[in-house]
Amino acid sequence: MAGPILILTEDEDLLDDLLRLCAAAGAQAEVAHGGPVAAGPWERAPLVLVGDDRAAAQPDRARWPARRPGVLLVHRGPEDPSVWARGVALGVEQVLRLPGDEPWLADRIADAAEGPGSPALTVGVIGGRGGAGASSLACALALAAARRGPRSVLVDADPLGGGLDVLLGGERTPGPRWPAFASARGRLSGAALDETLPRMHGAGVLSWDRSEAPGLPAEAMSTVLTAARRGGGVVVVDLPRSPDEAAAEALVQLDLGLLIVPGELRAVAGARRVAAGAGALVRDLRLVARPARAGGLGGGEMAR
Repeated sequence: MAGPILILTEDEDLLDDLLRLCAAAGAQAEVAHGGPVAAGPWERAPLVLVGDDRAAAQPDRARWPARRPGVLLVHRGPEDPSVWARGVALGVEQVLRLPGDEPWLADRIADAAEGPGSPALTVGVIGGRGGAGASSLACALALAAARRGPRSVLVDADPLGGGLDVLLGGERTPGPRWPAFASARGRLSGAALDETLPRMHGAGVLSWDRSEAPGLPAEAMSTVLTAARRGGGVVVVDLPRSPDEAAAEALVQLDLGLLIVPGELRAVAGARRVAAGAGALVRDLRLVARPARAGGLGGGEMAR
């Protein structure tokens, strides 16, 4: 977690708005009232929100600390060219007007609060045919990643699979399943997602349940998977062979797709059709060849 966001304003209504946005993003806030701005908090803060009232009350640029990235000038009310002039004089990154720019500002605050970090390696597993073992492989990868690294998240993208929590023996583990995220839109905090998801054998798990919930919107998958990836580590997605809109969104976000196929002629024939559809969306799709029975196909034959 990054340090507190610095807020500079004497406008109580604007301050209420900015504190509300920080709270929604799970961000700490430091409010500096009155006089000249101290250089220390100005330089340390991951983001500085300057109210236009402070910029107007202190127009002399020399009285402000050194220019830096991550300074935003925020005002409420109608468009006013003088606000932009003050923003240019102060050298801010962006001038924002509330309430219209609230969604953009909320995203910027959340990004600053979570701090910089590498996105998670995101791996998707697809069965070349029914019963190929895609869900078992997805669970195995997620649990192995949980043992070896600081963070692992397992995402169940197959609404007809019965739920990965059952496969992991955690169907009674409290915590939200996909229906709780069906209305997710915009930006979701990765840290908040981690705190919310049930943990099973060391991995955070987002599973389908056994309810008759409607299909998942693609936007909900995009919101949740983007938040999961933002936290680093490894994210493993168990995918259906015939993707719906939500699963198609997940395929687009994968760094690596694994198509698991048993060494049988019929399985290979079916997997070619799966690969044709998934391959158009996944940037890197690879074959996982399951050991063949006596007389079955070997990995090299299956790859060809």
